[in-house]
Amino acid sequence: MTKSLPRIALPLLLLAAGTTAPPAMAQTEAQTRTAQASLTALANAFVPLALEISTFEPDYVDAYFGPAELRAAAEARPRSREALKAAAEDAVARLDKDVIPALRDPTALARARNLRGFYEAAATRLAMIGGQRFPFDEEARGLFSVTPQLKPLEHYDAILARLETLLPGTGSLAERVDAFNSRFSIPKDRLKPVMDAAIAECRRRTLAHFDLPKEESFDLEFVTGKSWSGYNYYKGGYHSLIQVNTDLPVGIGRAVDLGCHEGYPGHHVLNIMIERKLVRQLGFREYEVNPLYSPQSLIAEGSANFGIDLAFPGEERLAFERDVLFPLAGLDKAQAQALWEIRKATEALGGSRMTLARLYLDGKIDKAKALELFQRYQLVNAQRAAQGIAFIDEYRSYVINYYLGREMVRDYVERGSPDADTRWERMRHVLSDMVMPGDLIRE
Repeated sequence: MTKSLPRIALPLLLLAAGTTAPPAMAQTEAQTRTAQASLTALANAFVPLALEISTFEPDYVDAYFGPAELRAAAEARPRSREALKAAAEDAVARLDKDVIPALRDPTALARARNLRGFYEAAATRLAMIGGQRFPFDEEARGLFSVTPQLKPLEHYDAILARLETLLPGTGSLAERVDAFNSRFSIPKDRLKPVMDAAIAECRRRTLAHFDLPKEESFDLEFVTGKSWSGYNYYKGGYHSLIQVNTDLPVGIGRAVDLGCHEGYPGHHVLNIMIERKLVRQLGFREYEVNPLYSPQSLIAEGSANFGIDLAFPGEERLAFERDVLFPLAGLDKAQAQALWEIRKATEALGGSRMTLARLYLDGKIDKAKALELFQRYQLVNAQRAAQGIAFIDEYRSYVINYYLGREMVRDYVERGSPDADTRWERMRHVLSDMVMPGDLIRE
């Protein structure tokens, strides 16, 4: 990022006499004004571009809460995919050549850098919509502005060996873990009260640190036929629709996961922060639309996943689940500790999902092998493995945002062993300011 230049105050007498600044300075200030105007124009142009892309890929726009007439116009007269791609590539070139080098204000620079990421991701996705396929790492870099450094699958074998000692018995480790976890499924007739209690506690803990608008709210729905387990559809006006997929049994441990990830301090809170600060206060119209594929997705998924640990540090989650959620679900609270230990041990396998996705999408393994390895390294049954591969088929390199994103946000928020207030304040910055994935990395 270019550093801000010190401003030079001209003598009042010189200004009063009508004398202008030296030519070099006048040119720089003129260039800065031109760059600011170009930035605003490119930012406003991104909204219709994203809405037009959604006519080629309906799920491209994850949320939109701008003027309805703008969406109607975009859908009625969309440009061709080729024209949209050319416009996105031209915007990246203009930002690189004329806008970013001329800006001096840190807020404007952050806005320009984020906008560049949005446009680059749009160009990459438009190429993919047209049938082009990139290597996994290149695709992730184009869509999410980060190149994942992934461990080989063999790295996770030591974790599997440790789990073998925690759950000895016959059959494969995946079968044993699946059988163990199935003992903690929430009965369907108790799913709503359990989810209500989990979300309420996630919200209570978040409100202890964040001043959310009084009118913020959400609706909770249970759905089927999805490749994901939970989803947040942000509607604008500080309101969300949170959906939970019940195709497969929902484990007791997923209640807090979903409550924090989709709600507080996850997606619901992030979108509230963006709407309140970036759109309403600063007037940055490009944030009225949220593309599914952009660097913002790594920030969103990473902060939503880390938000679980932030809201429930240490063993506070264990205590809440044992004392509140287990009784609501009709489960034996004496078994909560055992579930906790297995869950903590299996969390370290999260990165293997990204490695599997890269091997599969880069054609190093076929679907049958991917299903086999998914069961082995994610410790799930064939049905859940099929759902996991279906997600990778649909969303491809998006899978990096959950685990890699969480680790990047965690590293930023917990850097230097800060106290709780500092951690939440850093989280506020991640959620409400224009943060790029590269901003989270230790210099």
